[in-house]
Formats: sequence, structure tokens, C-alpha cells
Amino acid sequence: MTRHRYAARLNSFETRPELFWPERTEKPGTFDLVERAATAKGLTAVDINYPQQVGDISPAQMRERLADLDVHLNGYAMRYNGDPDFLAGAFTNPDATVRRKAVDLTRQGLDEAREAGASVLTLWLGQDGVDHPFEADYARLWAWEVEGIRAVAEHDPEFAVSIEYKPNEPKAISVIPNVHATLLAIEEAQAANLGVTLDFAHVLYGDTSPAMAAALVGRRSRMLGLHINDGYGKRDDGLMVGSVHTVQTIELLRQLRRDGFAGTIYFDTFPDGTGLDPVAETEANVATVEGMLDIIERLPEAELDAALAAGDVLAANRLVQSAILGLDG
Repeated sequence: MTRHRYAARLNSFETRPELFWPERTEKPGTFDLVERAATAKGLTAVDINYPQQVGDISPAQMRERLADLDVHLNGYAMRYNGDPDFLAGAFTNPDATVRRKAVDLTRQGLDEAREAGASVLTLWLGQDGVDHPFEADYARLWAWEVEGIRAVAEHDPEFAVSIEYKPNEPKAISVIPNVHATLLAIEEAQAANLGVTLDFAHVLYGDTSPAMAAALVGRRSRMLGLHINDGYGKRDDGLMVGSVHTVQTIELLRQLRRDGFAGTIYFDTFPDGTGLDPVAETEANVATVEGMLDIIERLPEAELDAALAAGDVLAANRLVQSAILGLDG
């Protein structure tokens, strides 16, 4: 029995198809990928990219098929990068007609997510930004971004809408690059159903502590999504959980536990980058997070809180390393 629902990037399960479909030659469809993902021990949920992974699947079909596979539908994640109209931006496109198209598409995604049984719609707005100086009026760009977010949130005030920020990619500079801008956008949009999706690798290469970012979200908003992975802090590497920043991942999970996060943990990793078996990689990620949660439960919280309050990094580090390595305190 795991402590959280776990989901994984569905595209990952296209990797090494011969391991699951030894005789198959055609590209697997969405339900094929979910079926394969469901074989990973510990994976019990899925997020679906909208509209690419929905296609002509109706919400009723989505709900029924996932129920047959005993997989929980966590949410739909908006993807605008498949439409050339959005190359110059979705919510921030200089063409008002395209901005309306982006909002309408997102509202449709929200409607279908609700009908399919999802609990959250995630907005990743990487196409909203700039590549060159003097490309845009930044104040206007920001106003359009907030206006688009508000229009989506107000479409269904009872349905959770989460903003997943990223410093860049595909745009060189994103309109919403960090946790601070995300919280400002949520404050200005003034919609109670908004929240934040934190992606570990995005936070790292935005030069922020993941645990600090989570603490800020806990103060000013709510954590609606958590994408765990790892990397070297220079780009969105999508490496296995804890493979580089073990201690920082534990620190993040501890912060989220203190803040009461009980949502789905999504592994936004890229086993396809090196040809790993995606099922085995997912199982390794589940085991790693569960092991980290074991470590957190071994931490002497009163002593650790005292060390943190005093700014005694030596004492705090000794307590954490003892819990990790099994050393005597």
C-alpha cells in the first residue's frame, strides 16, 4: 500500500515498445499506453495531455476505459504546442482571435476533464513568452496572461485549475517563469479555484529551492499538482527521482507533508531519452519516493525544527544524514 497515488508521463510508455508489444508495428494509442502504464507496480493514476491524447475519445469513453483498467484519472494537462496558431503565444498571442481560440480550447478541455472524472486541469504556458528584446510590451503580455487564466478559472469555479510554471522552453523567456510570478498571477486573477503545479526540474533550473518554492505556495495558494523528477539544474532533464538531488527531494517531500499535501505524485521523467524500460523506471521512482517518505518518518522533528529555528545547519544536516544513512545521531 503506497502513501500517495502515483502517475507517470504517458508518452514515456511509447519507449521500448517491443517489451510490451513484441509483434506490433503500429504506434500505440492512448488506451494502449494507459494499459501498459497500469502494469507498473505502484502506479494507480494517469494524467492525459489535452487535446493530443484525447483526440476523438469522448469523456464517457475515457471514464469507462480507465475504470476498466482500474486507473484513476488525475487530470487533463493542456498542450498548445501542437497547433501552429499558438507559435506566437496562446493566452498572450498578439492576435485577439487566437487568444480567444486558446481560451475556448482550454475551457473545452476543462469541460471534458470534469465529464471524464478528472479532478484538475493543468495549464503549462511555455508557449507564452518572448525570444527577443523589443518583441512585446511586457505589461500588456502579463495582462493578457492573467486575463486568459481568469477566463478559464471563471468558466467553472468549482473545478481546480493549476498553473505549472517553467523558466523557458519553448520560449526563451516565459511570461510565468517562477513561483513568484505564478503566485502573483493567481493573486491578480482572483479565482479561488486556482493553484500551483510544482515541477522539481523546473524549479531547479529556475535557481530556486524546491522546498522553499513549496513553502511559498503553502503561504499564498495551494499545491494542486506535484511533478517529481531530477536533473542538473541547467534544463528540463527529466531524470529518475532522487538520482542527482536526493537530499533536496527529501526536503521538498517533508515540506509538502508539513503543509498537508495528499495529492497525486506525477513522475515527469524521460526514460525515452536513454531507452529505459518505462515500466521498470516508474517502479523505481515509486520505490524511491516511498523510501524517502520512510526517511522523513524517521526524522526527529522536534530536534530538526529546533536546529532550523536556530539556523544550525550542522545539527540539521547531522539529523538528516543520520536518518538517510542509518547512522547514530
